[in-house]
Amino acid sequence: IEANKRGETLYGADARIPLHPTVLSEGAASLLPDQVRPALLWCIDLDASGEGVAVDVRRARVKSRAKLDYQGVQHRLDGGDSEPMWSALEQVGELRKQREQKRGGISLPLPEQEIHGVDGHWQLDYRTRQPIDDWNEQIALLTGMAAAHLMVKGKVGLLRTLPPPDPRDIERLHRNAAALHIEWPDDLDYPDFIRSLDPSRPAHVAMLVACTTVLRGAGYAAFNGTLPAQPMHSAVAAEYAHATAPLRRLVDRYVGEVCVALCAGEPVPQWALDALPGLPETMAASGHRANQYEHAVVDLVETV
Repeated sequence: IEANKRGETLYGADARIPLHPTVLSEGAASLLPDQVRPALLWCIDLDASGEGVAVDVRRARVKSRAKLDYQGVQHRLDGGDSEPMWSALEQVGELRKQREQKRGGISLPLPEQEIHGVDGHWQLDYRTRQPIDDWNEQIALLTGMAAAHLMVKGKVGLLRTLPPPDPRDIERLHRNAAALHIEWPDDLDYPDFIRSLDPSRPAHVAMLVACTTVLRGAGYAAFNGTLPAQPMHSAVAAEYAHATAPLRRLVDRYVGEVCVALCAGEPVPQWALDALPGLPETMAASGHRANQYEHAVVDLVETV
């Protein structure tokens, strides 16, 4: 009941307000290294172009070998001292980025604001995205699209949706680009224009922030028997679901249960079916609360 009230984990400067009890989120259900843990195992087959051709998800017990960070792995990749699986991640990630471009999907490579404690003081930094961030994001998107495929085929589940951008927002982006002295050729559509921006250049970062206006109106659509009237996520340019962060986001827990049942050819648990209709409202409220909380924390550190 409490997890359904919270909806998602809140992240502060030096602490978190977790979705689940810490005995689960930081213990029994956390993929700590050298510990056997229960998990949902997604197996997704790709063809030579990186397109998904088959998907299966089932319950498993897994053992994580190490706790790693993006910068550390990227450093090892750049130095040629990495395990073969990271080269495979790079290959798949680049193929999926090509598939995204062909679909007309977009990703906004904004630098991330991070708060660090240094000698008893708070410090606010921007972390520029590394290539491995993009490759990992593509794996998450791939999994979300696979989950959506399963649920649409089974006609039951919960999709993450985003309507097409308002033409007025695109017109406003053209004016923003002109004001920032960024060239936008007439024959370049906005997904390709976004891909042409360089997040290491301040004016381009400002443009990327302005481009977030095309992502307005995101929500969730629950269904059971009849598909949503608008099932698409326009930024992904495909049907899509949140599925990869069940310890952080409530909706992923239910999406996982639905997909496990569909792959096993079993009925979706009744407790999950009963919860589906109310989840869009729950997640809308929790998303609003999380944004307010996290922005307030950053605002406070900026002010100090």
